[in-house]
Amino acid sequence: MKYIILAILWISYCTLHSALITPKFTNFLKKKLCDSFKYYRLFYNLVALVLLIPVVFYTYSIRETPFFMWEGYLIPVRFMLLAVGLLLFYTGARQYDMSIFLGLKQIKESVNHNLINATGKLNSNGILGVVRHPFYAAIFPLIWATNLDVTFLIVNIILSIYVIIGTLLEEQKLVQEFGDEYRVYQRRVSMLFPMKWILGKMNLEKDR
Repeated sequence: MKYIILAILWISYCTLHSALITPKFTNFLKKKLCDSFKYYRLFYNLVALVLLIPVVFYTYSIRETPFFMWEGYLIPVRFMLLAVGLLLFYTGARQYDMSIFLGLKQIKESVNHNLINATGKLNSNGILGVVRHPFYAAIFPLIWATNLDVTFLIVNIILSIYVIIGTLLEEQKLVQEFGDEYRVYQRRVSMLFPMKWILGKMNLEKDR
């Protein structure tokens, strides 16, 4: 029963988290709130944080002895995964405007676009030339680098599915906003796993 409750909590949280940022819902709020909509991103982040706390608390309250642990010869692999995740977050933050991500710049300057960079234009510099969504990509190595019991296995599976679905929904918004420009970017740069970048590097090595 506790695992059913766990799954319901996480699925409900992920569903609400996505629903509150869908174009249909945000466009509705823009019409209703008018200028006050500039506060929504900050409100959204605060609500997401507050609602996450009890979900995480319950998750840790039912955690049991892991059936899989990163130990022995697997320790370097675990640290590599953690390093990759942190690197993706760091390099992503260098390309993004964190004041937009947090919702502060929207309040100050009434920014209104789906990209979280300062210009509102497509940017393929740095890590954005390797993967289109470094923050989302970072979640995978970080969550799967944990020691696994049934609780965290369930959570990791739900979060992995959610990240993929959330990224695809984000892609739809960006295609809608930027059209063919974004479609060209999609063909050139991988969404989460840098396969196109790796293949490009391999082809360069072959040509030398």
